Amino acid sequence: DGGETIVGLESTIVDVTGAVPQLLRPGGVTRAEIEAVLGMKLADAPAEISAADAPTAPGQLESHYAPRAHVRLNVTDVREGEALLAFGAPLAHGGPMQNLSARGNVIEAAAHLFAHLRALDATGAHTIAVMPIPAHSLGEAINDRLLRAAAPRLL
Repeated sequence: DGGETIVGLESTIVDVTGAVPQLLRPGGVTRAEIEAVLGMKLADAPAEISAADAPTAPGQLESHYAPRAHVRLNVTDVREGEALLAFGAPLAHGGPMQNLSARGNVIEAAAHLFAHLRALDATGAHTIAVMPIPAHSLGEAINDRLLRAAAPRLL
């Protein structure tokens, strides 16, 4: 264990074995940065890979990065008994809360994502309500991890 990373997210994985490079997992190096170097657009990996399929890269299964609590995405309100994972100005809420970035900065949010999810999960809340995260830059990778954390799973 090398400890915490500056970026906070795992590496970006690109498959360059085909005619068009394919983004398998968004990460610390953004899509735009890679496309600028390549001079071409990256293709997207298949949207969903089930546990029965063989993933071609780590972190591709539909349910991954999942806390024990359910995860509700893109919330505009916080329900009774939920913990809040805020981004920017937090929603009105009297329960447990962590803010990925009070300034609304996706770089800062990426660095805090996993630690804040773990902290909210440790509160024992049944659900973690997550405010919307912009999809640009590192927001693409953050949203990828949150979508996988929110995927239905067998309990």
